[in-house]
Amino acid sequence: MLLSSLVTGQGVCDILVTNSWALSSAGSVRKHNEDNLLSRPDLGLWVVADGAGGHQSGAMASSMIVDRLNQLAGDFPISRMAELVCEVLRSVHAQLRTNARARGREVVIASTFVALILRDDRFVCLWVGDSRAYLLRQGELRQITKDHSLVQELVDLGQLAAADADRHPHANVITRAVGAASDGLELDQTGGAIELGDRFLLCSDGLSKTLDLNEMIRLMSSTDATPPSQQLIDAALARHVRDNVTAIVVEIPRQ
Repeated sequence: MLLSSLVTGQGVCDILVTNSWALSSAGSVRKHNEDNLLSRPDLGLWVVADGAGGHQSGAMASSMIVDRLNQLAGDFPISRMAELVCEVLRSVHAQLRTNARARGREVVIASTFVALILRDDRFVCLWVGDSRAYLLRQGELRQITKDHSLVQELVDLGQLAAADADRHPHANVITRAVGAASDGLELDQTGGAIELGDRFLLCSDGLSKTLDLNEMIRLMSSTDATPPSQQLIDAALARHVRDNVTAIVVEIPRQ
């Protein structure tokens, strides 16, 4: 059952024209969707947040992130927009930590986070946790974020093959999140130049752990009338995805 309606949009970020499609689902097993998304082509800002903590705490965390970022307004340079997003996330992190302590010592109210910001001919991605960003360029799909997770640490140490990471019994253990145990919040950032025809994908781990790269390339490259985010979600549901699943596709159309 789809719990979020398809969000489509066109936007102009300075001289940059974009098309975007966003969709979220509870998945094939879970009754509640703790993922949240933000699609603001007018700001050149797209976000996926995947809540953690159970008992609807995850949904509260991810929705707080999205609600606070949705209040941003203004045509800022890309560096300033990235700073504002970080400021909002650190404020939400502190608030979630306060809320969790009020509920008990062992309570966690947290969420992963990934954002894409587009301005002129540049992109910036910010993230914490294992929600991912990919870039499809000239038929090649590249992951442009790096998971904050236990299995990624094992891969970095050479103790686990990257191909085996998603099947590891601790594949769902993240090492960093908005609202997690650390008093401070450290976000990673990457960026670069964009090209006409680029397509970006932001997704929760429900998608990245269900579909392989070849299928993601095929669906993101599709020219069918069905939006690419819908195709990605439908493919995950067809494989009985056990987690919530969210996908945002942002295109820099060829002119």
